[in-house]
Parts: sequence; structure tokens; C-alpha cells
Amino acid sequence: MVFEIVVVGTSSGGLKALTVLLSALPATFPLAVAIVQHRGKDSELSLAEYLGRLSNLPVNEPEDKEKILSGQAYLAPRDYHLLIENGGFALSTDPPILFARPSIDVLFESAADEYEERAIGVILTGGSRDGTSGLAKIKSRGGVTLVQDPETATSKEMPQTAIATTHVDWVVPLQEIAPRLQKLCEPVEQYV
Repeated sequence: MVFEIVVVGTSSGGLKALTVLLSALPATFPLAVAIVQHRGKDSELSLAEYLGRLSNLPVNEPEDKEKILSGQAYLAPRDYHLLIENGGFALSTDPPILFARPSIDVLFESAADEYEERAIGVILTGGSRDGTSGLAKIKSRGGVTLVQDPETATSKEMPQTAIATTHVDWVVPLQEIAPRLQKLCEPVEQYV
């Protein structure tokens, strides 16, 4: 299986979880990583800059119509939905979904439509059910799904809801998510 993108959704406790995940991915990680972190629309913190200092991958907030590049991490800009279409990003100011803009579901559902079985969906800590339907759509299109073990989550609701509603491929502690993603990207040996 050849994957092309990892989509990550998180809310409460997400800063710590993203720090652990991004610092553990190597600079040679071959996929694009698109992230939705719930945050206030008036937040002054440059989250992409902060995460970029801790990540081995470049981290930025994509512009509308920006082409998706492998080996890059993209953070949804505050107060915009982040969608994937035609190999690039689209930004939307459509109304919040489940009180959130950006919405995890919006990103995940568009990734499922664009990449189908070539997408990997990851749900981290969070205190809402955003991401649940998007993760289910990734799974239904043949993609792979990972959820942070609720016992390692700052806020258990998001991972618990995802586990309860989707037959996820793996439920793993936070520290094991990056190694699992790396393993998924390794070439499968062909036997003749």
C-alpha cells in the first residue's frame, strides 16, 4: 500500500500531543501531514512557528490553492476550515461544524474523497466528537485509521468517540503513533 497523506485531528491537550508526534517524525518522513488543532479565532500564538521549532518537518499554515508537498506539515489556519482538493489546499469560512472552525471532519472527509485508500487518519486527544465522521469516511474509502489510546490522552472524549464509532486499525499510546506512521511508509518487500 502506498500512502500519500496523513491527516491529524486534535483539540484539548493537542499542543502537547502534536509536540510529541512532530518531534518524533524524522526529517525524511515521506508524506505530507495536514493538521487541525482546535483553537480560538483570536489566538495570538503562532502555533505553526512554535511547532516548527520542535518538528523535524517544516510546519506552516497553507494558503488557499497551495499545492501539497510531501515531507511537509501543514497546520489549518485559525478560523478557517482546511480542505483538500485537486492536489492542493482550499480554505473556507463556512460556518463552524460542531462549534469548530477549523473542523477535523471537514479536513478528514476531503482527504478521504481526494486520496481514498492512500490516506491515513489520526485522532489525538480532544474534548469533542469532531473527527469521528471524518475518520469513519477515511476507513470506508480504504484508508488507514489510528487513534491515540484514551489512557494517554489529556482529554479522552475524542479518542473514545472515534473508537466507539469506527472500526479503527490501531489504538496506540501517543509515543507509538510516529513509529507506527513510519512503519506504514516503509516499502513492502515483494516476493517472487
